[in-house]
Amino acid sequence: MANISIIAFDGTRFDIVAAEGSTVMENAVRNSVPGIDAECGGACACATCHVYVDEAWTEKTGQPSPMEEDMLDFAVDVRPTSRLSCQIKVTAGLDGLVVHVPERQG
Repeated sequence: MANISIIAFDGTRFDIVAAEGSTVMENAVRNSVPGIDAECGGACACATCHVYVDEAWTEKTGQPSPMEEDMLDFAVDVRPTSRLSCQIKVTAGLDGLVVHVPERQG
């Protein structure tokens, strides 16, 4: 298990205990985090689960895959720390992870 925090655009903090092997997106949807629509269900086929990874965590979450980078082209206000939350697998090493939901998704 890992503790992750998802910060909605309005500042509401969702502190979630996530099972290893699940994705940040799955946990956001289960906990009704606003702005994480996940229209494709986690297939990396849309950008409706776009998040900003807190800078302290970017190295641990890694870089987007080429397919994820292609999907991020459809997201609004992409930044260097942008990721699709469906592509961030929860591991014990991500205990304490913090991500932020962009304004245009809030």
